[in-house]
Amino acid sequence: MLDFSSLLLAAALSGTCLSVTMFAIWLTTPRARFVLTVACGILVLVAHVVLFWRYTKDASPWLCQIVLALLGLGFLVLCLSAVQYLGIRNYRRAIVPALAAMAVCALVTYLGFDGAGFLITYSTVTALLAAIGTMFWMKGDHDRRILLVVSLLSGICGLSFALCGAVLLVNEQWTLGAAPDNWAERLNSVVSVACMTVLGALTLSLHHLQAQIELRAETMTDPLTGLMNRRALTTLYGDRGFGPFMAIAMFDLDHFKRTNDVFGHAVGDQVLCRFASVIRKYGKTGVEAFRLGGEEFALVLSRMTPEKAHDLASRIGVAFGTEVVSTPRGPLRSTVSGGMGFGTAEGRPLEEVLADADAALYAAKRDGRNRVLAQAKSDRPDTGPALRSA
Repeated sequence: MLDFSSLLLAAALSGTCLSVTMFAIWLTTPRARFVLTVACGILVLVAHVVLFWRYTKDASPWLCQIVLALLGLGFLVLCLSAVQYLGIRNYRRAIVPALAAMAVCALVTYLGFDGAGFLITYSTVTALLAAIGTMFWMKGDHDRRILLVVSLLSGICGLSFALCGAVLLVNEQWTLGAAPDNWAERLNSVVSVACMTVLGALTLSLHHLQAQIELRAETMTDPLTGLMNRRALTTLYGDRGFGPFMAIAMFDLDHFKRTNDVFGHAVGDQVLCRFASVIRKYGKTGVEAFRLGGEEFALVLSRMTPEKAHDLASRIGVAFGTEVVSTPRGPLRSTVSGGMGFGTAEGRPLEEVLADADAALYAAKRDGRNRVLAQAKSDRPDTGPALRSA
């Protein structure tokens, strides 16, 4: 027969080692805040296990309340770490019900119904673990293998706590006067030790995965405007064929060198950011924006007819022309020229569509700027440079 005290001490030792490891990881990468949250959650659970072991020796009513509060709080913190990692904003959905359940548990335990207090806490933990598993199952969009293991692990651990509560419920043990000790409690201890061990490995994997995602985002994002950069454009569309309902709009800010020379580069940066802001206002499903470098930008438009794509690009140009940037020399208005390149039913590579958009852009520059020109349908893809005016 398994020694219950040994199981508890093993769980405490395993949790302590994991918590120390998580704190060490966080110290090397402070931006990984979810790792710190995991470490804090495990540390709270370690405190619960140690005090629960003490409770098995001396069943003090006040110690019972502390033990149950720490158990609920520990898993609540772990649930919040999942919320942090997955970027879910409405964390109150987990905090408010959990704290309410903990308050009810404290009340019934104070009234002497410690068995009911254990049942409420086990139900709360089961719900929190179910929430963790569901969030990773539904919200995760990274490495599905790791996330599905987290979901499975949460489900198994939650089931073990549900069994502990079920035993108390079936036996109608509303008042215990001592720590519960049955087959479900022993099974739960074994599962908890195993889950803590696997949780450590998974947290390391999730941390590594998040670091890769952040590095990829940094290398594919323009630091000034926050738009995607040329590398991102090539990565996302370099191997794709542009069909008949896809287009690229290239933009180039008019007289931008003069803006920098007269007003300074700081104002020039403001103008670039203002244009990026205008693009975002017109952003919708099927529209992705990129800063190619300097004052050049590009839009990839999908699931859109050539006429609608050209109309959207023209409206962006008009909207930017109404923007005013305040400078020490007075208000500054800027304009932008644009060119369109289109896909075909056969599918065209990124380079060809970009080349058409670039040719149309420079035609717009020669035509007087502050306009968007599009390649004529009869000229796609290789009959000449004829263009039609926006």
